[in-house]
Amino acid sequence: MGGITLEVIDAVALLTVDAPEVRNALTPRMGRELAEACDAVDADPAVGAAVVRGAGGTFCSGADRRTWDPSADQAEDATFRDTGAVYGAFRRVGTLAVPTIAAVRGAAVGAGINLALATDLRVVARDARLLAGFLRIGLHPGGGFFTLAGRSAGREATAAMGLFGEEVDGARAAELGLAWAAVDDAEVEDTALALAAVPARDPDLAREAVRSFRTELGPPGLPWDAALEFERATQMWSQRRRTGR
Repeated sequence: MGGITLEVIDAVALLTVDAPEVRNALTPRMGRELAEACDAVDADPAVGAAVVRGAGGTFCSGADRRTWDPSADQAEDATFRDTGAVYGAFRRVGTLAVPTIAAVRGAAVGAGINLALATDLRVVARDARLLAGFLRIGLHPGGGFFTLAGRSAGREATAAMGLFGEEVDGARAAELGLAWAAVDDAEVEDTALALAAVPARDPDLAREAVRSFRTELGPPGLPWDAALEFERATQMWSQRRRTGR
């Protein structure tokens, strides 16, 4: 049912969401695997940067519906912990000790867009699809989406995507500040790797620089961890409401 792979090439960690049969949708187990992979990256002082990508030409289509049941009691202990494992994976990517880049091809939807926004920088395909999509399916946004999007794209674009369900392509994402560069699909991963190679040349410096970067430019409004918890009860309510429970 898919998984997370980690390989290191020339001091750059490649974290791959690998479940192409469901367009790399995330399961709680994959969330835990991603957090473990991040721990491994942090423990390797020879790694100076990380690239997060999806297998098979798409980034991440959200939560895997095979393991996520919106009709379940979201406050039940096991369900609450499973959702937290996915949310925790976003947070863990965002606290990696090295500079991070998302290489976004295909779609980044729901949980997928949160994963992309968790990184320090994004390179996207011009025809990539970026969509929060929560309200479209009757759910409150989760995973700290408003904080994540707001720190990159500002209030207007965050409102359009998070409140009004607007979808943007990769070219528009770069215009809005959601991505650093929009390139041809075939060039996404090479571009991300070329960018990552710069800090990877000096892992010690890269780790110190990214620590300063995040400390000085941290997310606006609520801290990210507070935003996760602030949103969570309302999202659980919206899931229960959606199914009439």
